[in-house]
Amino acid sequence: MALEGRLDDGVVRVGGDARQRYHDSRGYGYPLDGNEIALAPVEAAHLLYRGDLEAIVDADCGERLGFREFMAREPGRDFGVRFLVYADLRSRGFYLSPAAEPWIPTPPGGGADFAVFPRGKGPGDGEIAYALRIIGERTDIPASELREGVLTVVDEESEITYFEVGRRDPSGTSVPDAALPSNCEADLLADRVVVWDPPLELYEKRFYGQPLEGREYERPTLQCSLVEATYLAERGALSLDPETVRERGREVEGERFDRRLAVYTVLRERGLVPKTGYKFGADFRTYADVTSVDDLGHSELLIQVHPAAYVFEPRDLALDVRLAHGVRKTMVFALVDDRSSDHGESEPDETDGIEWWSLERLTP
Repeated sequence: MALEGRLDDGVVRVGGDARQRYHDSRGYGYPLDGNEIALAPVEAAHLLYRGDLEAIVDADCGERLGFREFMAREPGRDFGVRFLVYADLRSRGFYLSPAAEPWIPTPPGGGADFAVFPRGKGPGDGEIAYALRIIGERTDIPASELREGVLTVVDEESEITYFEVGRRDPSGTSVPDAALPSNCEADLLADRVVVWDPPLELYEKRFYGQPLEGREYERPTLQCSLVEATYLAERGALSLDPETVRERGREVEGERFDRRLAVYTVLRERGLVPKTGYKFGADFRTYADVTSVDDLGHSELLIQVHPAAYVFEPRDLALDVRLAHGVRKTMVFALVDDRSSDHGESEPDETDGIEWWSLERLTP
């Protein structure tokens, strides 16, 4: 026989044998005195939907609510999307609870809506598989609010996409720049730099630029991007004045250039080789272990560069992550603060003034 619940002070109380029937065996709610339990509204809605609760009585007005009436009266614009995610994960065999006390003794924090437990485990086992934040597809996400865990997006047709969000520490083992050449002859063009008669190693071992001659060269004439050329000029490898090249970059790209240069510099210093990510709709693609362009392999990361105050749209996140997945790469967002992009005027801190976040599709 289905039980009834009583909505009182934001939770639904259920008596009878509710503790054994709903909490102990299926992980719903938290225990009160005796066999009574308290359910969050989303848990109660799911039990109503399944027919495990017959109705919920509103303690304030005495109204008896079925699933349709209960869903219609629940306040807050996010209740509907939260219910869809709750029901989806329950259908996949997971137990989950609101990410708050007293449902779980140590909530994950970070703005999480639900704590999802490993399969076969519940709220009393002390393990959390995923901390979920849930939004609709039209809810923008400030970069400052990114947190480790799972970002769950519900689109306008109620389809659900799960993204695993994590901090990234990009690094590689490519040939270091300790032995760059000095004062190579170079010309600054409108939006790139040509390096005349550089040593072979600059391209073949360190993968700077692209040969003007294509694959048929003896000593290549290199075409370098303004980002590459500024980096090289700052290290004395080119005959050009670094500030002149940097100013040309700003003329071509605006303030975006300094952010990209800051990220490029840090990636090179960490043993990665960044190259343009234009074909993939990104700022850079990166190679972690370059010893020779003849044995290059695939790039591993796509890097999107944004200011620290950037605001993400879920639709753009979905596009970026799906594209990276489709070309067997991981999408990484580099969030650059003002100090890091204010090139040459401040000392970098131990995190380089850049936050690195990776997003990947997740199938729970």
